[in-house]
Amino acid sequence: MGLRNLLYSAYERRLLTTLAHRPAPRHVGVIVDGNRRWAKEAGFDDPNTGHHVGAAKIEQLLHWCRDSGVEVVTLWLLSTDNLSRPAAELDPLLRIIENLVTDLAEPSKPWDLRIVGALDLLPAGTARVLKEGAERTDGRPGPFVNIAVGYGGRREIAEAVRSLLQEHASKGTTIEELAEILDVDHIAEHLYTRGQPDPDLLIRTSGEQRLSGFLLWQSAHSEFYFCDAYWPDFRRVDFLRALRDYANRQRRYGG
Repeated sequence: MGLRNLLYSAYERRLLTTLAHRPAPRHVGVIVDGNRRWAKEAGFDDPNTGHHVGAAKIEQLLHWCRDSGVEVVTLWLLSTDNLSRPAAELDPLLRIIENLVTDLAEPSKPWDLRIVGALDLLPAGTARVLKEGAERTDGRPGPFVNIAVGYGGRREIAEAVRSLLQEHASKGTTIEELAEILDVDHIAEHLYTRGQPDPDLLIRTSGEQRLSGFLLWQSAHSEFYFCDAYWPDFRRVDFLRALRDYANRQRRYGG
């Protein structure tokens, strides 16, 4: 085991050397997938063990991002589809997320948190804990961390359009007038991530190669990196590999 750690350490240093002076993403999105499968394959009867171990991995990732110059991190922890899980499965997961946000919001931590998603779909107590945690971090040096809970990409776009319509209705704008001026920037101004750069790199763990609705609007020009490791097994080496892969790509934006 000692030799294996030594080899990983040497490989990390090699990757860091490779990444020196290479372009780094400003915004990284991560689908933290595979917690339950990790627990099952590790022999645990309670799948929440995987969620606990995965939650502990979050702050490690944030430190890796900060060390690499990443300014914004978006973490997808719970989808709108997940909210239909049985209470016996969902409630412990919500407690884990509440504890994670509370921990990240401690005064000694640098993270500037924002909760993104349909908070109105969450239990009132959970929504309150998440909101209060984010409010305590306002203005911290960062990175800026979006915690996506009760999040769905289609729902985000629908809510953005609804908010846009309500805004213009309050100003007395007619539908015909709005149709004349409406463009993508108007909708982007009403997304959960408004004011932030779109993600340059999206990472999904567990071997699944799909976005499942994550940042549908924002990912139009993102680079994707799919990692076979389950989230609890995700290492700094895996993160650096993702950065290396990103740095080696030619981003043409359709040109």
